[in-house]
Amino acid sequence: MKKILITSLLAVIAMAVNAQKYALIDMEYVLKNIPAYERANEQLAQVSKKWQAEVEALNLEASTMYKNYQNEVVFLSQEQKKARQEAIMQKEKEASDLKKKYFGPEGELFKKRESLMSPIQEEIYNAVKDISELRGYSMVIDRASDNGIIFASPKIDISNEVLQKLGYSVQ
Repeated sequence: MKKILITSLLAVIAMAVNAQKYALIDMEYVLKNIPAYERANEQLAQVSKKWQAEVEALNLEASTMYKNYQNEVVFLSQEQKKARQEAIMQKEKEASDLKKKYFGPEGELFKKRESLMSPIQEEIYNAVKDISELRGYSMVIDRASDNGIIFASPKIDISNEVLQKLGYSVQ
């Protein structure tokens, strides 16, 4: 009796698993075909380059101050040495603080990326959700980010359908 119950339970579970529908999406492909995403990436690269130049300028200034200090250290009094050392440390701290402000975990670059990418991601999510509800998919898996997928049938890839729903032409 116990074997029949377990076998029946396994059969029901197997049918339930088989009844679920899955689809794949290639997010790299989708994003590559959305011009707003490319523009946002370009904008982020430009602002990052600008901010990196500002940080490097402060680091260069601190480095120059240190080299000058080394060259003049024998001619300086204890008070002057201490003042120069503090000025150098202050400049290095300024550079470090600026780097953290721009590139830290909650820095300006993170906030800029969030403000530029969130609308695009939200639009994609809504398109995937609409298609999933329409077609009855229980799960949509990103094939671009999951290395665990060894094979997936192109028949269940909805990337082009998502792009079409977003109003972009498909290659």
